[in-house]
Amino acid sequence: MKLAKWAHDLAESLLAESHPQRWAHSLRVYSQALALAPGLGADAELLAASAIAHDVGYAREAVDTGQHMIDGARYLRDVAGADPRLCSIVAFHTSSPWEAAELGLSAALAEFGPAEQRLVDAITYCDLTSSPTGHLVDPAARLVEVLERYGPEHVVYRAVSAARPELLARVDRVRQRSAEAAQESVS
Repeated sequence: MKLAKWAHDLAESLLAESHPQRWAHSLRVYSQALALAPGLGADAELLAASAIAHDVGYAREAVDTGQHMIDGARYLRDVAGADPRLCSIVAFHTSSPWEAAELGLSAALAEFGPAEQRLVDAITYCDLTSSPTGHLVDPAARLVEVLERYGPEHVVYRAVSAARPELLARVDRVRQRSAEAAQESVS
């Protein structure tokens, strides 16, 4: 858990005091990633590290483009020297490709591609099952909350609206993989 500890300490230093609610959310996303560990094998720690660091792009020190996924990935890469796979997962989490397209930042997002779909699915699941205050939540309800919080004129609203079917498909794929992993461990 060396990589996860490093990412935890970095994210805590960037978010805990300045963005306590975002930090509470990140802690739940991390907890959800740890719960997925049995089905991830060697990538379990990478997902845990990505989960705790997924929102560092909101930190004042990281803001560059205004798209927190890209900003977080760039900060992790350029300032913190993070593993390229970790940066990619952070860059592509949840609705990032749709938001990047809305903002004209698809080329910036491509700096971190191609995305590893299985891990992007997993971090999206972790993000969508974690409320903004760090509670467990149903992914469909979480998407409704995001839409209500941002409103129809906001880029996040438009991106999440367009991404919603794929985001829920990611959640379903993770649930299926988790069920299969659980079944294999029983057999």
